[in-house]
Amino acid sequence: MTFDRRELGAILAVYGRMVAMAEARDYALSFGREAAVFAILRRTMESPLYRLEKRPALRNRQGIYALIGAEGQVLKRGHELAPLLRVIERKLIRAVE
Repeated sequence: MTFDRRELGAILAVYGRMVAMAEARDYALSFGREAAVFAILRRTMESPLYRLEKRPALRNRQGIYALIGAEGQVLKRGHELAPLLRVIERKLIRAVE
């Protein structure tokens, strides 16, 4: 199981904004039989801030994608990638004074 080019492009665009805002410094990819995982890390040796999982077995149930937070809680599930990435982008928006 892997991410395709379109999915990785969208994920890396959000990750790039996080790096530019000094929210993240590293990422990790994991590909297994049941799932593909993209983890966004604040520092290399820490646990992930976010994990984006792609599990095709859940395609007909909750959705192929899941966004998991730092504490292991599922923040959002869905059949489309864009709504999951908007959850991360919303947390990056800050008021400018």
